[in-house]
Amino acid sequence: MLEFLHEAWHILLHAALDALKILPFLFFTYLLMEWLEHRAGERVERAVARAGRAGPAIGGALGLLPQCGFSAVAAGLFSGRVVTVGTLLAVFLATSDEMIAVFLGEGLSPRTVLTVLAVKLVIALAAGFLADLLFRQKTELHVADLCHEEGCHCERGILRSALHHTLHIFSFILIINIALGTVLHFVSAEQLAALLHGVPVLGQAAAALVGLIPNCAASVAIATLYARGVLSAGAMLAGLLTGAGVGLLVLFRTNKSIRQNICLAAVLLGIGALAGCLFDYTGLATLLGL
Repeated sequence: MLEFLHEAWHILLHAALDALKILPFLFFTYLLMEWLEHRAGERVERAVARAGRAGPAIGGALGLLPQCGFSAVAAGLFSGRVVTVGTLLAVFLATSDEMIAVFLGEGLSPRTVLTVLAVKLVIALAAGFLADLLFRQKTELHVADLCHEEGCHCERGILRSALHHTLHIFSFILIINIALGTVLHFVSAEQLAALLHGVPVLGQAAAALVGLIPNCAASVAIATLYARGVLSAGAMLAGLLTGAGVGLLVLFRTNKSIRQNICLAAVLLGIGALAGCLFDYTGLATLLGL
């Protein structure tokens, strides 16, 4: 009984800590969105729209930073139609979550770490700009729609409204983290990632699928297994490209188009698996020293 309680406490603690890391990012996102909706004039809105053209470049660069919150920020801004689908994809693909810390902790050379980051950035930029070219989406603010759906009573002030949104998303992430933590307690991400190791194509696809798990355990497992020679460079890239942290959770919670959310997740999965196969079966990984 004591062992069960200890394990349950361990799962709850890790779930809470993972969710707390995102809290300031979420609050900043909704505070910004509320300010744009209620305080900004047309000039600021036009500036946001113009910035959307360079959004994938900005998003890709921010996604590379060793943090786990920008993907959540991008998902919230996309749901409010502040940023484009290309910017969202660029952030998701560039996000590395715990990768850098794990690589350095496992003793990988700085050159290898920088090469992986460079590859992720190039793929993120290419996918982001291509998505914006194919889907010409206007960045029109729809914060009011989010407020209406969640009943946050925006007229009572932007601070209170932002806090309301933040707590709603935080509670959702916490619940999902507890559920994922419970599952990963019995079936580790390492086991999932190594399940199809060595199987052509399926190995990269499996790693990409594991990367979609909205939990830092996925990126830790993939980065660790690569550093220890268990996963190939292609499988590692496949998993880390799809590893958008809690970004997908926030997207599914805030963006009302379920079809659009599923399509974006499928695109992420496809890009990750395709890139993984490309690097493993064309000699590109060897050429880059990965």
